[in-house]
Amino acid sequence: MRIIVYGVGAIGGVVAAALALAGREVVGIARGGMLDAIRKDGLSLRSSRGTEQAQFDCVASPAEIDFRPDDIIMLTMKGQDTGAALHALRNAGVREQAIFCCQNGVANERQALRLFPNVHGVTVMMPATYLDPGRVAIFVEPKFGMFDIGRFPGGMDDADRAFAEALEAANVAAFPMEDVMASKYGKLIMNLGNIVQAAVGVDVDGSSISKRARAEGEAALKGAGIPFLDVGADDPRRDKFMRSVKLEGETYVGGSTTQSLTRGSGSVETDYLNGEISLIGRLHGIPTPVNDRLTTLSAELLGGGKGAGSMTLEELTAYVDA
Repeated sequence: MRIIVYGVGAIGGVVAAALALAGREVVGIARGGMLDAIRKDGLSLRSSRGTEQAQFDCVASPAEIDFRPDDIIMLTMKGQDTGAALHALRNAGVREQAIFCCQNGVANERQALRLFPNVHGVTVMMPATYLDPGRVAIFVEPKFGMFDIGRFPGGMDDADRAFAEALEAANVAAFPMEDVMASKYGKLIMNLGNIVQAAVGVDVDGSSISKRARAEGEAALKGAGIPFLDVGADDPRRDKFMRSVKLEGETYVGGSTTQSLTRGSGSVETDYLNGEISLIGRLHGIPTPVNDRLTTLSAELLGGGKGAGSMTLEELTAYVDA
């Protein structure tokens, strides 16, 4: 079983490196400086274990891969890039292979199922960073993170168990489950504060607005009859598998949205996080004004070329309440 990691960024980088270090056959799909760095020197993984250099094959597109029937394909790009990635996979000859959506949000699985029959959801809990090409870091121990895994729209099969076994050998706690989407909706609620952190920066306490967005999100899910699990700070697995750790010479700059703005990537996934709550609210007649404003804010930050921490808390509060 070979594992294709489509999108070698923070999450994809940590997982690809960990799998390769554990002896698994890995092929990464990356771009730009990250692709060049991996091809030249491999990928440096910084963790509480120290610095490890992982070597694995890496290509620029799925068209460069001769896909095998038993390949496992991990999608680790942002939600706004999923559609193009899925079509690239189909054009490259992917048909029945297991596709695991290791992404934030809940829209990726449905997109994948439109094109492929063997789709799996994965809730990723992994505070990783990627700011410089060729280097990723993970800020928890003893495991590198936790993944909830299951078929979409529901159930569990041998591919889930095989993927979980590979992850466990690579120091990632893995939990196959029958209703993975309940876990993913729980993670969606957590991610509603991502744009808040990106706007005001990691050193500013924006929890007052984040709490409002999350409360609104929970109300929307309950009103729409969508079940969700609490996978946040109260999840008892976190104390066992994901204790925070500091790494000398490394700084955790924040979540995925903050990292995207810091790197100047040109896009963020807010449309598939806060925007998902707006969508659910509009479909079911449930007001979601805070998430509506935060979704619009992400577009305005990008349009104005603004980086992480470009607003004060007072400015953000006034914006949300306008």
